[in-house]
Amino acid sequence: MDKNIIEISHVDMRFNLEEEKTDTIKEYFVKLLKGKLRFSEFYAVKDVSFTVHKGESVALIGRNGSGKSTLLKIIAGVLYPTAGSVSVNGTIAPLIELGAGFDMDLTARENIYLNGAVLGFNREFMNQHFQEIIEFSELEQFIDVPVKNYSSGMIARLGFAIATIVKADVLVVDEILAVGDYKFQQKCRERMGRLLADGTTLLFVSHSEEQVKELCQKAVWLDHGRAMAIGDVDEVYRAYHQATD
Repeated sequence: MDKNIIEISHVDMRFNLEEEKTDTIKEYFVKLLKGKLRFSEFYAVKDVSFTVHKGESVALIGRNGSGKSTLLKIIAGVLYPTAGSVSVNGTIAPLIELGAGFDMDLTARENIYLNGAVLGFNREFMNQHFQEIIEFSELEQFIDVPVKNYSSGMIARLGFAIATIVKADVLVVDEILAVGDYKFQQKCRERMGRLLADGTTLLFVSHSEEQVKELCQKAVWLDHGRAMAIGDVDEVYRAYHQATD
């Protein structure tokens, strides 16, 4: 594990928050044209730097609103940082938001092919792995039901089954193991364990310290967008608890 698969250097993510409420689109554009829109800057991520070696499993920990999910989206290429740079040397399987990449009006069958295309898989590949996806997700009876009628747990099953049909270089997971029943969560952890044993790199966000310690060797503690501690998972949690308990 001597090669950096992810390099994050002085990353900022700034959002401009409107200070005054506008009730209509017309009012918004009138203010915009007159230069009367006022914004305040909000940094979801501020000057964060760290590296991840190939094959490492790394957790992002911290309270709600600390910037964990925003940073994951930057690493996955969903968001572009305001400043700094992110380099990922490999393929990414992102499990960031339930239903991301799905058309909720389409059936699960249709969404398997759609989501596969989003991840870069062709139709022939999806045909070969279609039954494997269905069996893992345990959605045989609902395969021709529109996804908008699915529960969050069913959507999580489908998304996880598609994203993990091949061994990606980097698996990015944001709280998805908090959804669904215990049996499904255990099934996901077992598959993730096999991927990690085979050399996949994991970036993991969870509020469950037990899950983090089960899966990860290293942790990055974020607070108000800043990295407060980076290193061994037990040591980072110790610093986190000392500061927050």
